[in-house]
Amino acid sequence: MLASQRRAAILQLVQDSGAVKVSDLVEQLGVSDMTVRRDIERLHADGLLERVHGGALALLPRASDEPGFTAKSSLMTPEKHAIAAAASRLVEPGATIGISAGTTTYEFARTIRGIPHLTVVTNSVPVAQLLHDGDGNRVVVLTGGMRTPSDALVGPVAVAALQGLHVDRLFLGAHGIDISAGLTTPNLVEAETNRALVKASRSVCVLADHSKMGIIGLSTFMALDEVDTLITDSGMPSRARTVLEESVEQLVLAEVASPGPRKTKRAPRTA
Repeated sequence: MLASQRRAAILQLVQDSGAVKVSDLVEQLGVSDMTVRRDIERLHADGLLERVHGGALALLPRASDEPGFTAKSSLMTPEKHAIAAAASRLVEPGATIGISAGTTTYEFARTIRGIPHLTVVTNSVPVAQLLHDGDGNRVVVLTGGMRTPSDALVGPVAVAALQGLHVDRLFLGAHGIDISAGLTTPNLVEAETNRALVKASRSVCVLADHSKMGIIGLSTFMALDEVDTLITDSGMPSRARTVLEESVEQLVLAEVASPGPRKTKRAPRTA
């Protein structure tokens, strides 16, 4: 396991349980005590968890917290891949689609690069760069505006660029999902731009892993009953599934591939 993968695993364990002990991480990851402590120190320095004596604690998210694109890219990776694969099956050759900013929508953009003759409208700088690379068998319309920590272009310029545009389906990310608050973001200006993306779309497909459930950002940009399709992963708790099925028009649960068996190195034979 690479160091980056190991730290992502530690962060996921912390977020799932709220707190972890160094001794438990040593046993689960099969690495030394010192390695785990160095990883926790690095994650603490990056502002992703709180280091405590003998372990680590999850950070309590604030409504105005906005993690950067790089920090979020290493989280919930298998879930994002499963969601992206399920969403790609909704895209046909020649379609005109919108893609909002976010790491899950970025993974979705990666899965559709082989679909020909697409027109893509996006306010995500990484998505635009990804789709511009390759065979050029698509048209990418990138909005302007101010750049957020999540690499979204937002604000009046982005909203103005979206006025008069029409897409068949929008693939939309979210910072948080809540039954009462709906889809939220910690950035007020990004919320306004997301509303403009929704307004330009005939159908809205939300892409969000189960860790987004119960998170409430500063600003709501869409109610749950306005969502046409919500694609999440099979890790979504059963109670939340029931509520979502009653709230959105269609709920899709993407099955997350289980990791393969861990390989162990054999000791070399001696003559």
